[in-house]
Amino acid sequence: MEKHLYVSLIPEALIASHLTPEEFGVYYAVGGEKRSRGKAMFFELDPGFRNDFFDIEDGLKRCVLKEGSHPKRSVYISVYRVLEHVPVEAIKKLYLVTQDGRTLGLDPKNPSKSADEKLFLYQEIAPVHPLVATSMPPVDFVEKIILDPDYFTIPALVFADLKLGELAKNPLDGQVGDLPYTNINHLRECLASIPKKIVKFKIVDRVHTAAIPYRMINSGIYYCNGGKTIVFEMPSIDELKTKHNQWRRSANM
Repeated sequence: MEKHLYVSLIPEALIASHLTPEEFGVYYAVGGEKRSRGKAMFFELDPGFRNDFFDIEDGLKRCVLKEGSHPKRSVYISVYRVLEHVPVEAIKKLYLVTQDGRTLGLDPKNPSKSADEKLFLYQEIAPVHPLVATSMPPVDFVEKIILDPDYFTIPALVFADLKLGELAKNPLDGQVGDLPYTNINHLRECLASIPKKIVKFKIVDRVHTAAIPYRMINSGIYYCNGGKTIVFEMPSIDELKTKHNQWRRSANM
């Protein structure tokens, strides 16, 4: 059977599997005896990807269909420092999985530096996951976090650009609308304080859950490693309704 390589983002892990991305999404979100159910996010890697940090060949050897058994659903190759050793070139797609196992595959693109908003809210997903308010557009933000030696740096980062609605331009008096974020007053204060800061970002929540409401993804989900950044843009509402309506309905539950 064909073997696949996946990088789970929640939690971070490199996994070999016989399952297709859609089958793996069902397995990984709905779970089994050893795993509770919930949303999942994972990269599908080029099957030829290799890195000396991982013993991928050993993992693939353990991903074997035994006589009379089911396809091997998951063989864990590594759960330690995975992302920093996976270059952007190795990533084929990002899959967003709803809690009932429906998958939406997104292709990587080169990000644009332009942005209309004055303020941004980023949910870091892996390998760390604070919630961050900033005045820096996504590409500027990730370059500062990863490449600038004067700041706290990490070797790689996956994060989502989240919608702020009116708060992106008027944090103190803008209407909240249907924003689902907890402690809105604290968020308003964090956003309003950014123009006064030398460092143009502020931690809103240091231990925020990495799982995000998919409907709140704004420009997309970003991955930066080795000075290269890619973005996985969300389809428009019309495209979701016409091409991925079951996923959309499940994501909005």
